[in-house]
Amino acid sequence: MLFDPDRNQLRQMYMDAWNRFRQGQPLEPLQAQIAAVVQAHPEYHVILDNPDVALTQDFPPELGQSNPFLHMGLHLAIRDQVSTDRPMGIKAAYARIAAAADSEHDAEHSLLECLAESLWKAHRNGTQTDEQEYLLSIQRKLP
Repeated sequence: MLFDPDRNQLRQMYMDAWNRFRQGQPLEPLQAQIAAVVQAHPEYHVILDNPDVALTQDFPPELGQSNPFLHMGLHLAIRDQVSTDRPMGIKAAYARIAAAADSEHDAEHSLLECLAESLWKAHRNGTQTDEQEYLLSIQRKLP
């Protein structure tokens, strides 16, 4: 069965995982991944600690606001792509970028920019993401 949450369900997953982590409760594998990403983003803790904000606030980019849930979701996507080496070659590229970066988080941000742009282009054009173009944009960031 596929899981296709709506915006509030997805945001609630982040809040639940973060709350369980802070309370020292056992986490499912996805919750552990979410909690690790949230932990790396202390600037988002205030949002996750306030359900009224987390569930209702829009984060319009035209007002200069970054959507914390999109940002954290992109981190999760990068981690999944690297762990599965899909698209093929991303794992090796990430390893090279991570070796030269100040932290794994910074390395993820390099790839995250590429992924966000690839997703934006696909959405704008009404197409699927172009894996080869995505990989090329990552390769341009190689040290």
